Amino acid sequence: MGWSRDLVDPTVLATLGRRFYLRQIARLADLGIDAGGYAVSHVAVRAPTWTEYVFARAGLEQFALSNVENVWNGRPISKIVLRTPLDLGPHEVELIELIPPFHQRVYAMGPEHVGLVVGPDLERFVDRHVEVLTGRQFQSRGCRPAYRLFEDYTHVKFYERSLMGECILEGARFEGFSHAAWDPADPDAGPYELGCPGD
Repeated sequence: MGWSRDLVDPTVLATLGRRFYLRQIARLADLGIDAGGYAVSHVAVRAPTWTEYVFARAGLEQFALSNVENVWNGRPISKIVLRTPLDLGPHEVELIELIPPFHQRVYAMGPEHVGLVVGPDLERFVDRHVEVLTGRQFQSRGCRPAYRLFEDYTHVKFYERSLMGECILEGARFEGFSHAAWDPADPDAGPYELGCPGD
């Protein structure tokens, strides 16, 4: 799908978000994971440069109730609560995780992952599907989502609680708009270029 400045338009974001969600759910089904019934925690969108990230952050905040931005794993990440949730078809989602580029590995730009809420059965879910899951991410002591990486470098992440719920447990308050103090050396530096199958 790729990055586009049009993603700050709620109609475009909803259309592409729905398409992305349904594609990821279909891919999981091909692996034997029936994930269509899980609530959606968030949709993550990755911007190719810091300049594009700031543009997207400002654009999405026009249609948002709040943004909690904090520095994690070496760069700021925004958790933006939309005023009107995105309609993904079977589910709605109000949280957009907006991520700037990072240099450690190759990532897909634009819609990059969907977070799904498995609930308290997460560990049993992981045991049941361990052969087709890619790994675990240790975001905090209490937040360790499992994930599946696909060939186009997009993901699906599986959480016990929603990302917003995890942030609140860690003390975040989704009130107003807060930005981390951040000044990159080169705001237009980007990650590796990537051609995504199926674009």
